[in-house]
Amino acid sequence: MLIRSLTLATLLAVASPLFAADGDSPLDIDKGRARPLIVITRSTVDPVWVNLKKSLEDPANKQGVADRNIRVYSVLNMSGQLNGKDLGQQDTMALIRALKLGAGALPKVILVGKDGEKKLESSGEESKSVDLKKIFDTIDAMPMAEKEAAALIPTPPAVTAEPAPAKGAKNAKPATPAKPPQMPDD
Repeated sequence: MLIRSLTLATLLAVASPLFAADGDSPLDIDKGRARPLIVITRSTVDPVWVNLKKSLEDPANKQGVADRNIRVYSVLNMSGQLNGKDLGQQDTMALIRALKLGAGALPKVILVGKDGEKKLESSGEESKSVDLKKIFDTIDAMPMAEKEAAALIPTPPAVTAEPAPAKGAKNAKPATPAKPPQMPDD
């Protein structure tokens, strides 16, 4: 009995990380729908996060973020947020695992495309130069953005001509709709 219990415990210990890494990441939910922008820093007062957050709060930039379907993930001191709302600890760790980042103390800014591939990645001092204009330019240069822009242009409705009445046919009036039946009084 003891051997069976130890075997089962060992099997679960080996298999549980494999089950957890299957697709628990919030990035999997966004694939094909939105473009995740992930900011990872050690503290909430990191200049990379402070500058990016300040530019995200600008009303003109808010419209640009919404137009480009950007979802902002932040991992500040191992606490995750999505668009300012807290993520659970498991979701935060799944997000970090999905990005396949090594351990490091430097701030990171990562833009993931709708296809799930990293489109912009910067770390350390390089992250300080990343601003929303650079992120918007990266997105606008993507082929998917061009397809979305073409889809937003309204196409003129096709004009259809009504068929001419057949020779010798009367011009009939359109039928009037029938009155709905009255409900009996009880």
